[in-house]
Order: sequence, then C-alpha cells, then structure tokens
Amino acid sequence: MLEKAEFKISGMTCAACSARIERVLNRTEGVDSANVNLVTEKAAVDFKGNDIDINEIFEKVKNLGYEPIAIETAEETQKRKKKELDKQKYKFIISLILSLPLIYTMVGHFSFLSFLPLPHFMVQPWFQFILATPVQFILGWQFYKGAYSSLRNKSANMDVLVALGTSAAYFYSIYLAIIHYGESHIPLYFETSAVLITLILLGKYFEAKAKGHASDAINKLLSLQVKEARVERNGEAVEVPVDQVEKGDILLVKSGEYIPLDGEIIEGNTSIDESMLTGESIPVDKEKDDEVIGATLNHGNFIKVKVTQTGDDLVLNQIIRIVEEAQGEKPNIQRLADKISGIFVPTVLIIALIVFIVWFSLITPLDFQSSLEVFIAVIVIACPCALGLATPTSIMAGSGRAAELGVLFKSSESLEQTQNVDTIVFDKTGTLTEGHPTVYKVIDNTDNQQFGTLVKSMEQQSEHPLSQAITEYYADTPSVPVEHYQTHAGNGISGEINGQKIQIGSISFIKPVLDNWDNQIEEEIEGLQKQGATVVLAAIDKKFAGMIALRDEPKETAKNLIHQLRDEYDIIMLSGDTQTTAESIAFELGIEHVIAGVKPDDKANQIGRLQDEGKNVMMVGDGINDAPALAKSNIGLAMGTGSDIAIEAGDIMIVGGDIQKVDIALDMSKKTLKNIKENLFFAFCYNAIGIPVAAFGLLAPWIAGTAMAFSSVSVVLNALRLQKVKYQKNLQK
Repeated sequence: MLEKAEFKISGMTCAACSARIERVLNRTEGVDSANVNLVTEKAAVDFKGNDIDINEIFEKVKNLGYEPIAIETAEETQKRKKKELDKQKYKFIISLILSLPLIYTMVGHFSFLSFLPLPHFMVQPWFQFILATPVQFILGWQFYKGAYSSLRNKSANMDVLVALGTSAAYFYSIYLAIIHYGESHIPLYFETSAVLITLILLGKYFEAKAKGHASDAINKLLSLQVKEARVERNGEAVEVPVDQVEKGDILLVKSGEYIPLDGEIIEGNTSIDESMLTGESIPVDKEKDDEVIGATLNHGNFIKVKVTQTGDDLVLNQIIRIVEEAQGEKPNIQRLADKISGIFVPTVLIIALIVFIVWFSLITPLDFQSSLEVFIAVIVIACPCALGLATPTSIMAGSGRAAELGVLFKSSESLEQTQNVDTIVFDKTGTLTEGHPTVYKVIDNTDNQQFGTLVKSMEQQSEHPLSQAITEYYADTPSVPVEHYQTHAGNGISGEINGQKIQIGSISFIKPVLDNWDNQIEEEIEGLQKQGATVVLAAIDKKFAGMIALRDEPKETAKNLIHQLRDEYDIIMLSGDTQTTAESIAFELGIEHVIAGVKPDDKANQIGRLQDEGKNVMMVGDGINDAPALAKSNIGLAMGTGSDIAIEAGDIMIVGGDIQKVDIALDMSKKTLKNIKENLFFAFCYNAIGIPVAAFGLLAPWIAGTAMAFSSVSVVLNALRLQKVKYQKNLQK
C-alpha cells in the first residue's frame, strides 16, 4: 500500500538541485514517485511503507547535501526563510568588505592610476592571502559543498564552475607567492577569486529574496478564513471556533460580518459582497434557499445560514488547494548555463590535462613549472566568470529597469519564461474594466425635471454600491428629506418625498407596481442590458419615472493595449459575468474570443484546456478568484490595484492599474533574453579563442587573468544596456 509524504527541502539553489533530488529519490527502491518543486521548496513522495520509511527518505536527501524539513506552520516557514535570507545577506556584506582592499590593489597596478596612494603592505602576498582566504573557504564554502554533491551524483552545475574558476585563481596565487617569496609586485590573482564569489553571493541573495515570496499567496488565502462563528444552539447564540462547526449547524450572520462557512440561507434576504472570490464588483442579491460562500461579506440584512460544507470542501479551501497544485505543476527552469556546464567543465579539464601532458613530455620536457603555468593559463582563461555572470547580470539589469517602469518580475524564472507567451487571457472586472459600477445612461420620463433630486435623495440613504454610484453621479444635485425610507433587500428601496411614493430598484421590483408599463420600456431595458449594463428603474406614485443604466466601464488604455497585442498574440477575455455583458465589453475593446460565465474554481481549468492545446498562456488578473488561474498559467500577471492574493499568486506584478504595462512586461522579457544570449555567445566565443591561445603557451597566466576579467566586464557592460531601454506611450483616446 502506497503512503504519501510531503516535506520541505532547504539548500536548493538551482533547477539542477531539484532535478538531482528527484532523480535519486525516483531511483530509490520502495519509492513509487517523487516530485520536488524548487519554487515552493516542497517534495511530495509516494512510497511503499513496507519497503522504506520516511526516515530513510530523509537520509537520502541529506546524503545529497540538502536538509529535509518536516512540514512547518506558515509562521515557522516565514521565520526560517528570514533567517536564511539574513544569513545570505551578511555573507555578501562580509565578502564585499574583504574584497574591496583587493580590488584597490588591482586598480593601483594600472599605470594611468599611479597617482592613487598604494601602501606597501597592501601589495604583500600575506596581506592579500589573509583577506582572500576567508572569502574562498568560509563565505564561499557553499560552492564547494554544492560542487561536491553535484560531481558525486555525476552532474555539473554552476557551483562546479564557480569552485573550479575561483580555486584556480586562488591556488595559483599561493603558488606564485611561494616561488617568488621575498620579491615585490608579484602579479597575484586573489582579487579574481574573491570578487567573483562576492558577485555570485549577491546574486544568490536576490534569488533567495524572490523565492521567499513563493508561499505568500497561500498564506494570504489562509488569512481569509474566518476563525470564529456565531452558531444557534438550544435557542441561543454561541461563539465557537470554526473547526467545531458541523454540517447542519445554523449560523447567525449580522450585516457587515463575514460568512464563516459555505451554506444556504434559511431565513432573511440580503446582498452579499462576493468580490473577494468572484472578482465581480456588484454585490449579489440573496434570499431564502440561496447558497452563500464562506469568507464573503454580508452587505445587507441579518440572515440565518445552514452549514452545508466544512473543512476541505469549502470553496475557499478548494481555491487554496488549486493554487498549491498549480504551483506544484510549474516546470523547473533549467538554466542554460547549467545545461552547458555539464559538458563544458569536464571538457575544459580534459583539455587542460592534455595540454599539461603535451608540454611536460614534448614541448618543455620535464619542466614542471612551465607546464603548470600553461595548464593554469588554460584553466584561468576558461574560468567561467563571464559564463557565470551572463544570466544574473542581464536579469538584474532587465528586472531593475522593468521595476523603474512599474513592472515587477517576482523571479528570474518569470522574466525568462514571459518571452515564450503566445496567448494572453485577460480577466474582465478590474483588469480590463475599472472594477466598479458607474452611471452609463439616464432616461428621465418625468415632466418636472425633478428626477435627479428624487433619485439622489433616495439613493444616498443606502450603502449599496449601485446606490453609491448613482449618488456620486448626482453629486452636484440638491437633495430633499425622505420619509418612511425602507430597504427591500435584493429588490430595491422605497420612501416618500413631499407626499409622493418613490420606489427604485430592479425590474422585478418595479414592474408589478406600475400602471403605465409598456413594451417600449422593455425594449429599452433589453438594449441597455445587451450593452453590458445593469438597469435600475424608478417609479413615482406607481408611474414609470425613468431608468438609470450602470456598468463597469472599460479602462481608457485597455483598447489601445489590445490593438498593440492582437497581431502577435491570441487574446482571450475570461469572465464570471454573463455572456451578454462580457461580449459587449469585448466588442468595444476589439477582443474576438470570450469565455464567460466561468465560476472561480473553473478559471484554472480553462487555462489548463488552453495549455492542453499547446498554448503558452499568460493570465492577467486582479481578483482572489484569479489566483488559481494565475498560478496555473505559464505566466501569471497581477494588477497592483487588485487583491494581495492575486498579486502573490502571480509571477509578475504591475504597480498601479496601468494595463498598458502588460506590453512592457512582454517586451522587457524579450530584450532581457536576447541580452542573455548575447552574453553567453560572447562568453563562449571568448573561451573558444582564448583556450587554444593559452594551450599554445602564448598567454602568461596573469595575462589570462586580465583577459578573463575583461570578459566579465564586457558582459556586465552589455547587460547594463538594458537599463537604457525607453518606452513611449501613445494612448489612443
């Protein structure tokens, strides 16, 4: 019988790490399947309990050089991640402090900077040795540890490259210091190893910081759960923890309170604000026998709710599970440099060894020092400094410039993957539209031109979002006192003004009381509804007084964005609204493909169907209901004006509500990936030319070290071009 174990794994630094753990566990006898997620740092293992136990699985992970951790609480995980992040930050700071004097001594050797004061003790080998050694073996120990684990498992990652390159420079410097003992101005390369480790530690810090947000979406969803419920027991209201509520219990929910659990109304009628789950801005009218969802807000009257779902069956918990599963399904990105290093590192070692043998036996027979210098020159010139910097410098420059433009890539993986997108799915409410109702059209059927005054006087008594929108529309219109004001939950409002009976509300509320209803009114309503509007009718003394159409208007910049994107991408609108309303907004924006009437838990399924068709999907949304779809999609882009949960579930966040920045996110990803490829091309061309030159003995090790440093500087300068990228907005109004 199969058992399932889930646990955290600490110490993973790249996709090669998670892949290596997966590979070893899947080859272990008794393990049926193992899945390791780098982003969430979580492993899920199915195993046969009769053949292996969890302690043996933990031991396997430990032997690979990583730390298995039992599933923690959200608070424990947060503390551990903060401790790891602080540790990485302090390692970088200490490494930087120790490296700065070494950089200064290197700069001081340049003739055009000879005016700089260079104390004699700073050029002494013992001084540079004292500074470089702790950087190499204490602060840089993680690279040796990672390289050992990688090589032991017959693979090579960036740790192998870093350990190889820095060790060559460090130990050759010691060699030079020994054979030239007592001499001054010896060309040493301690600064090469120290600076490289310092820069990579900085990159590791930024990676750890970005990865630390991976589980925030789940924590935010969990925070929505109501902790206590008011339950009717033995005729009395009793406050109990939610986990003690059972199916069939009766919940007592006052106006302004969150509904603790899923259920159905058995007494009362009200309006429920479901925007936190559905993303739709207009509250939903509810009456007896209607279903309500836990964690939504009772916006109207007191109601009694019979509990129908608890625990894992709650809609909110299902959304949490979908987000977790979708995050777990995300493919681990194998760094291009890591892939190539698997071939590059052993190839360089073999070449260097062959060169040493040839020189020691044929070119300079039995001259160990000359042969060793050529060997070291090959290793140094092949040192993967440029290769190691190619990707992180481009990503840092590209993501930094994007941040200045209001686009936040939450990880290097998202920056890399965005350029592969071919289909963009937009949520409607709050993403393509403003996210709140506004007055779209007013039809006044009165003769005394008092319609605005009467409507405002009535609506300003209510806190319903539609009422607030109407009141705002008539902000400059005077109001008059209202008598006998009454709210009819789910229908409308009524009252008296100057002896006139005023009724305002839905068609089903107003139509039965009118004496002058005709087909023209019906046709007008249908026409407005086809335009995506919600229609509110008004009656004065049972006579039709007029109507107000409200709708969630498209954002001013949305149409321009769609026109920019639709020639290159498949554009789809995904909405929980009705087909008529969604198609109306889509037509105005120029979107041809619409998926409407989608429930919150089905949005991720819609993304999955598109992916099954071979599409690489970006989801753009802002509501809690979008969180599963944002996590499921290849790239999730969250609007900064939306919910915190959507923002955390997404891979990219736009600061503010400017939807045109979606185009900036797509373009910056393309430019950054192009820059990375340029850097890698330069790094390998440099090695392709430099290694043969060094092998023929035409490069002294110190010249090879200088050339190696030049290659790194060139890569960094090329990456910095990304910080000069500019965008010109041309809004079509």
